[in-house]
Parts: sequence; structure tokens; C-alpha cells
Amino acid sequence: MNKKQVFLNEVIAQIKSKDAKKYVIDELNYHVKEAKNIWIEKGLLEVEAEEKAVEHMGSPVQLGKQLNKLHRPKVDWILVVLLVTIFGLGFLPMFSISIGEYLLPSKVIITLIGSASVLGIMLMDYRKFKKQGWLYYSIGVMILLVLRLFSNTTINGLSLFRIGPLTIETIMSLPFFFLAWASILDLERLKVWQFILLFSLPFFLLLTAPSIPSTYIYTIMVFSMLWWSRFSRKTVLSIWGVSVSLFLVVSFISWKFLSIYQKDRLLAYLNPEEYADGPGYMILHVKEFLLKAGWFGHSMDKEFIPLAHTNLVFVSFTYYYGWLLALVLVVILGLFIARMMVITSRMKDPYGKLLLIGAVSLYTVQLATNIGMTLGIFPLISISLPFISYGLMPTLLNAILVGIVLSVYRRKDLTRITEELKNQ
Repeated sequence: MNKKQVFLNEVIAQIKSKDAKKYVIDELNYHVKEAKNIWIEKGLLEVEAEEKAVEHMGSPVQLGKQLNKLHRPKVDWILVVLLVTIFGLGFLPMFSISIGEYLLPSKVIITLIGSASVLGIMLMDYRKFKKQGWLYYSIGVMILLVLRLFSNTTINGLSLFRIGPLTIETIMSLPFFFLAWASILDLERLKVWQFILLFSLPFFLLLTAPSIPSTYIYTIMVFSMLWWSRFSRKTVLSIWGVSVSLFLVVSFISWKFLSIYQKDRLLAYLNPEEYADGPGYMILHVKEFLLKAGWFGHSMDKEFIPLAHTNLVFVSFTYYYGWLLALVLVVILGLFIARMMVITSRMKDPYGKLLLIGAVSLYTVQLATNIGMTLGIFPLISISLPFISYGLMPTLLNAILVGIVLSVYRRKDLTRITEELKNQ
């Protein structure tokens, strides 16, 4: 065994991370080679030049300890603290709503499952998901096909498929499409017609499920990730432009075929006072609760609020605990977006960046829409407030997103080294 190999073995022995060992070897080999070439230019033989290069690298033990500290997987404690805080705030509605005491045990279990999911995904190497993109896409499509063909239950207008305790719903497909599109949009040979075809199949399955909220979330996610794909900016802008134009044309044509009830619901969103005895009632009811909330709320008031633990949880949170705590909640939820954007800006790996952009868009569209619809900015639809609304699937969806972000952050230094070595 030559001197260089002995040196490398002693360095690697100090490094604990299996992922880091490979990259450290590549990095050290590159630096030894560069130093070796310098000594050869000074007139030394190849063997002597390599030995000199190794000697000037210093103590292998000390170097190994320094590299172990530098390259060991890291945890983004800022995101973890934010997550723990939001999980804690998510219990507050349970203490105020009338059915909270019955939902509290389930909320605890859901929170534990969400926390375990975040931890489990964080410890996984996100790069292993890249090769399974088509598998995730197929699973997502299969979930939607099952709902389309075998739906046997409807709740709040959403189709479900139940087999004993197992309930399949459209939101279950979104994590799979999230992972799938990160892989698909990272393909260098992806054509525009292929993108259109792959996007359209889940879109129409979601639309005919029917599930307007999931269709909306899916569309925002894919078109956000599209900006960071291998397509040129000109191509992306063209796709966006054609899509928006097509949406407006279809919306205009569809208006003529909507039923009176559907038209009333849309018009009630624009002018709820005129439909106070019908579709506008809930919108006005929500406004009333928000106006009554005050800065410190009515924590002792057990007044009934519809969907107080799910879609309208922000309304109940504000009414019972006041606008002061509601604003704190919005700031903390918003800090999630800010932190994920900071991590995204530092990411060099294209696939990792696509995952981060997808996670940011999925999380943001839920947050903005849920709060926006309670403030009258968006129509009232079935969409959850991340980590605050009650429900296993919404919590799991957002737990997966945070787990992916933490997994990418955990290995961002290793991927940075890989990119640098590729460019050398």
C-alpha cells in the first residue's frame, strides 16, 4: 500500500458519515493530484512528487477530524424549532371548540405520526428519490384512478374510497406527484409535448374526481417547479402564457353551462350580501366572527363555528384567542416560507432545488389560500391550514414537505462538493 493510500485511509477513519467519505476521497485525490503536478514541474519523479504532495497535506488525523466536522450531515434547527412551535399552536383550537375534548387524543396521535414522518424522511438521502420519479408518478395516477372508478363515499363534495378503516382521497396523490415532478423536470431531454401530456393526465383525473382544491394545489405546484426546470425561460413563459389564455377561454365558455346553484356560489363570493340567505351566508358568518374577535378573543365563549377544526380553523383560532395571537401564528407560519427560501437560494444541486421549490409552493398555496379565503380574498373551498387544521392527510402532506426540506439541507454541503468537483 503506497503512502497516498495510507494517508487517505487514516483521513477516512476519522469521518463518521458514509455519504461524506466518498466525497472526501474524491476531494483529496483532486488536491493531491494538483500538488503532485506542481512537484513534477519542479523536476521530481512521479513517485517522489506524490509523496511530497501527501506530506504537505499535514496530519491525516487532524485533517480527518476537520473534514468530519465540515462534512457531517447538519440539521436546520431553525426549521425544527418553527415546526415544534407550530405543532404546539395546533393544539390551541382543541381547547376551545365544543368537540375539542373528543378530538384531542386523535390530534396527539396525528402530531406524533407527523413528527415521526419528518424525522424519518430527514434521515433518508433525498437523492435516492430521483431515480424513482416514474414510480411515484404511476402511484399518484393509480390513486386517482381508484377514486375515479371506485369512489363510494362523498364528504363536503369530495369523493372518497373506503375499505374498512382505510380511506383514499385525492390529497394522498399530491406527495407522489411532488416527488415525481422533481425528477421529471430535471430530465434534460424532456420535451414540451411530453410535459403537457404528463401534466394533463393527473389534472383531468383530479378535476373529474371531482376535487377542485387538489387540482388547484397540483397546478400551482407544477407550474412553480416548471420555472426551475431544464426548459429555457422563453419556453416556460410561453407555456404559462398559453395556459392562462386557455384557462380564461375555458372559464368563459363554461359559465354558460353552469347550473344556477353553481353560478350563485361564484356570485356570492363577489357580493355575499345579495345572497345572504343562500351561498353568501357562510361568507358573512365568517366576517362576523372575525369582526367580533378583538385583539384578545373570547377564549371562554363556546359559540359554534362551522368547520372550526378543519377548513375554518383560522377563524376559530382568531375568534377564541384574538387577532394578536392570530398575527403571531401567521408570522410563524410565514417564517417557514422565508426559511425554506433561504435554504433554496443556497442549494446547488438542480434536483434538490426542484424539491425545495415544490415544497415551498405546496406549503405556500395552502397557507395563502386558507387565510385568504377566511379574509374574503379567495372563495371558501376545502383547504387546510398547514399543521393547524385537524386531519391526518393534511398533516402528513406537510410533514413530508418539511422532511424533504430537512433532508436536502442535511446534505447540501455534500452536493455542493460534488458540483464543484464536476466543474474542476
